[in-house]
Amino acid sequence: MGDPPLAYRNYDLLFTPRLIPQLRNLRDEAWAELIDNLSTLPEQHPDVLAFAMMMVDMSDCLSCQRDSYRAQRGCLRCARHTIITAKDDDRQLLERYEEARRRFIVRFQ
Repeated sequence: MGDPPLAYRNYDLLFTPRLIPQLRNLRDEAWAELIDNLSTLPEQHPDVLAFAMMMVDMSDCLSCQRDSYRAQRGCLRCARHTIITAKDDDRQLLERYEEARRRFIVRFQ
């Protein structure tokens, strides 16, 4: 199939854990603490992967295509927009993460 065109080589189509630290200051202090804690863990840690799974779900990454407007803006912009505009309040957003952790543990451990 070959390599994608150069213009598409730097696109992430799914939220990646390396972006987690850049979501720190988007919500309240509890959110910042969560991001700080996750940022100290390796990318393959179950908590980090559960957070990434939550972000993939919330951002609807599975419908993203590399020639779409979302992809062209970049995964970080999309993730930031998702968190900033989430209808959930901060407590609900943290509960959403905890639910993703539970689902991840059931599914993969």
